[in-house]
Amino acid sequence: MTSVAVIGGGAWGTALAQMLASDRRDVLLWAREAEVVEEINSAHRNSAFLPGAELAPSIRATGDLTLLEGIDTVLAVTPAQHLGSVIGAMGANPRDLVLCSKGIEAGTGKLMNDVAREAAPGSAIAVLSGPTFAHEVAAGLPTAVTLACAGGREQWERLSPVIARAAFRPYYSDDVTGAEIGGAVKNVLAIACGVVDGLGLGQNARAALIARGYAEMTRFGVALGAQPETLAGLCGLGDLVLTCSSTSSRNFSLGKALGEGQSAAVLMANRTTVAEGAHTAPVLAGLAEQRGIAMPIVAAVDRLLQGAAARDIVTELLARPLTTEGQGA
Repeated sequence: MTSVAVIGGGAWGTALAQMLASDRRDVLLWAREAEVVEEINSAHRNSAFLPGAELAPSIRATGDLTLLEGIDTVLAVTPAQHLGSVIGAMGANPRDLVLCSKGIEAGTGKLMNDVAREAAPGSAIAVLSGPTFAHEVAAGLPTAVTLACAGGREQWERLSPVIARAAFRPYYSDDVTGAEIGGAVKNVLAIACGVVDGLGLGQNARAALIARGYAEMTRFGVALGAQPETLAGLCGLGDLVLTCSSTSSRNFSLGKALGEGQSAAVLMANRTTVAEGAHTAPVLAGLAEQRGIAMPIVAAVDRLLQGAAARDIVTELLARPLTTEGQGA
């Protein structure tokens, strides 16, 4: 049986390990925190990041990245800003490296697949993305995702049996760029939808924001070479709808707190889990400005995270010049 490992002992990494172990497969889970490793191995729980879930006994946790040297398939689920350093430390053994982190690297503006190719040049890169709340995946609830394979159909035929389970259904794509952009942009838009909820602006406003945000996602993605069909699928529109509609989303929860008047600086300092959209927003806004891509909602979230008042930002968005839907912003 093909060996498989997950890098990242947070909620999403633990949920993926649980899903992979649902057929009693042995899964190696790397976690940075020694206490997480100990609890998973001794009690089959991860109360810090996935409370309430009883983990499969075939999941073994470790804090030693060198143990992944001989693993054929590795799912990388570290925070986006640490992806390069972590996968670079696990050894150069050629393998299928499946990127499950959603974001853009600060400072370089690189997508995760570009970061991974530099850190692990011998690996075959794929991207797993879609509407996936960790607690639902861990509970075995039905989930569908995009599995975008840079190696095309040959890599898909190798990877899909490793990842697919009865309640976890991957769909093939070869559009790695589109899969990554969908996941990165939707995190920022989820913050904006949380703000709408925190301000009590209603369901109409949230629906409008999702639609206009999707237009921004598509403009940006197509400009970078993504296929529009990818962004209309699970890893784009599907993920956007999920994370813009529930406080189970860390990004939506952050935005809701901002809309309720809490300080961005205080919220970010006090969070134990990563709201990746907060790191992605300034990078994405900068890239859009450099390329002349209209992304007013993303720019507004960036300003909000820098300390601007939520109501002032909304007022400015509503005062923008009227335009034709499908053109401009």
